[in-house]
Amino acid sequence: MSSIDANALVFTEAAGLELGTVDVADPAVGEVRVRLRASGVCHSDLHVVTGDWKMPSPMVLGHEGAGVIESVGPGVDPSRIGERVILSWFAPCLRCEYCVSGRQWACRDTQANKCVMADGTTRLRQDGHAVHAYLNVGSFAEYAVVPETGAIAVPDELPFEVAALIGCGATTGIGAALHTAQVPPGSSAIVVGCGGVGLSVVMGLAVSGAYPIIAVDMSDEKLEAARAVGATHVVNAREHDPVDACIEETHGGANFVFEAAGRVDTAEQCVAMTRAAGTTVLVGMPTRGARLPLDVLDVALNGKTIIGCSYGSANASLTFPMLADLYLAGKLPLDELIGSRIGLADVSAAFDEMRQGKGLRAVVTY
Repeated sequence: MSSIDANALVFTEAAGLELGTVDVADPAVGEVRVRLRASGVCHSDLHVVTGDWKMPSPMVLGHEGAGVIESVGPGVDPSRIGERVILSWFAPCLRCEYCVSGRQWACRDTQANKCVMADGTTRLRQDGHAVHAYLNVGSFAEYAVVPETGAIAVPDELPFEVAALIGCGATTGIGAALHTAQVPPGSSAIVVGCGGVGLSVVMGLAVSGAYPIIAVDMSDEKLEAARAVGATHVVNAREHDPVDACIEETHGGANFVFEAAGRVDTAEQCVAMTRAAGTTVLVGMPTRGARLPLDVLDVALNGKTIIGCSYGSANASLTFPMLADLYLAGKLPLDELIGSRIGLADVSAAFDEMRQGKGLRAVVTY
């Protein structure tokens, strides 16, 4: 094995996003090097670009990645070379109390949020300087070195573009319905925000047997996509008051309401749309420090529950293969999430569309 050069999109606070080349080191103990084949462009990446979330710099962004294991470090079974894998942006330690109790999504000892490997260093360099990989993935590059626990094998029949979206948006949204909220069949449900995560929530609700499934957005394009993946009703929030429309359609509010836009105003609306004894699920990721105004009397008197959802409450090693199998069996229309296939040079334009609330998921293909 040897280090290799890879084309990458590198972010710095001073220069923004710039195409360049990074040196990708050999994998160390317990690590694998993956040749990326696809990467989703997610709103969490945009949070870093806009400064909403402060992260170390310079950095290769991207955390919805899929590819093939090209080499392995000491302690990793060499038979893993050649596996088609989805990269988890929250590689678990598998030792803390959360991991051993089946809640890997809440692992306290992962180094993902620090964007460093277990030894506190990175595997990327540019011009002799260390470069961080976002959430220990860095999928806006041709290669990535990741912890073995963050490289989850999936069937070779799974398209790389779909696999990449399972790595974040699809797992978060579908998991919000199936794992976090555990929606029973026949439950009424509302999804506010129909980006990649929101559309995935709709898919999860369809799998769970919820009815009605009401999708809310300001984009007709996204509402049509919501119908295509399982929404039974749609509300354009530009044309109607979403709270009034949804309360009327559900005769007093829904059993489950999912906020997938990552905004305080829509989160407040979601609590208002939730019926007595119902549950509001906060799925979208807002700007750091955002505070939710709360009618405490409404929540207490009506016995409402408000819960947070991180990564769809998923254990990636189990959830990724399950979603892959459901897709291959024709049960999850994940292709509908993809709006465009782009190159690294087009990521900035994809972010611009995202800022404007336009388009579906852009996927970088290598």
